[in-house]
Amino acid sequence: MTDKSKLAQLKEITTVVADTGDFDAIAQYSPEDATTNPSLLLKAAQMPAYRSLVDGVIQSVTSGKLSSDEQLSACMDRLAVGFGEKILETIPGRVSTEVDARLSFDRHGSIAKARQLIELYQQAGIGKERVLIKMASTWEGIKAAEQLEKEGINCNLTLLFNFTQAVAAADAGAYLISPLLAAFSTGTRPILISATMRQLTIPVCSPSPASTTTTSSRVTILWLWVPASAIQTKLPSWPAATA
Repeated sequence: MTDKSKLAQLKEITTVVADTGDFDAIAQYSPEDATTNPSLLLKAAQMPAYRSLVDGVIQSVTSGKLSSDEQLSACMDRLAVGFGEKILETIPGRVSTEVDARLSFDRHGSIAKARQLIELYQQAGIGKERVLIKMASTWEGIKAAEQLEKEGINCNLTLLFNFTQAVAAADAGAYLISPLLAAFSTGTRPILISATMRQLTIPVCSPSPASTTTTSSRVTILWLWVPASAIQTKLPSWPAATA
């Protein structure tokens, strides 16, 4: 028998990632890396503890000469990067910052937005080696990731539901994928994902214990990052086409 928690045991064999914008939850679990998304950031932004961060972002955006739409876009980008900066003060690894979901079917728009996010991080003194750009695993998103990887901007492809998307992401050289395993299917039987990319993320627990003690709907999801060397690379055999 061991006195170590399951989380502590997992940390000995893999990398744990927190999927939240809540700094307290990240400090509680002490993950290696963290990932966020707009819905998580929205919940975090509504917490009184982060009001000064939100107010600072709004003030920096509204003080310029941007249109209303441009202000909204800039505010979302800077808020995402602002949370990313704070998260990186707590974790030793990387943070994933998500591209606007409305660009999921816009390859060039996704690439431009990713470059803008990296530029904002660099303006804050944070190198791109500590950031992952999170995008949907649409065909356009995967092709955007392919270009960004060539520029040294590593990508985390999410909204991945099937083996075909996983293979396409691997062929594009994506740094990692975040499959939604509850919906993951090859259409035949369970199969490990073929991956030439370096890492794969797998969810391990949810919700946070904190969610049972507050009136908010705060949820923290922890992920494992599995080295690609541990992932099978054998493709399934497909039936021969018939006339």
